[in-house]
Amino acid sequence: MRAMITGLPAEFWTVRYVGSRFPGAASVAARPGLADGANCQVFAYEVLRHFGLTPPDLRSSELWSDTGATVHVPVADRLDLVLFNRTADAYGAHVGVHVGDDAILHLCAEVGRPAVWGAADFAARERYAVRLGAKRVLPRPASGG
Repeated sequence: MRAMITGLPAEFWTVRYVGSRFPGAASVAARPGLADGANCQVFAYEVLRHFGLTPPDLRSSELWSDTGATVHVPVADRLDLVLFNRTADAYGAHVGVHVGDDAILHLCAEVGRPAVWGAADFAARERYAVRLGAKRVLPRPASGG
């Protein structure tokens, strides 16, 4: 876990939580990346991109039901996406990145900046009490030219 966390550039640790910067938002299309802030999904996807993965730009419920670019996994591994919500409904679920052991890197309104929490930290908060599960981003085939 430590190598993964320290492998992130400093700008990942200063990202502000901005709920209006979600996948598909005009502000994200106009200025992609993290400089203007992000919601949990945009942040998680940028972390994965930093490590060479190509996640789809989906909202939580779309991500949860996706079968083309991601797959459900029974046990999260490093760089898997983990979803939490107050109920078992994926709509509006919170998304974080599993970084090893019991650690999830995520960006939430409560903290305002990226944080690493364990399962107990999520379970202690009503809005994140239900762990829906984990999704793994599938490798994309190289495009031919």
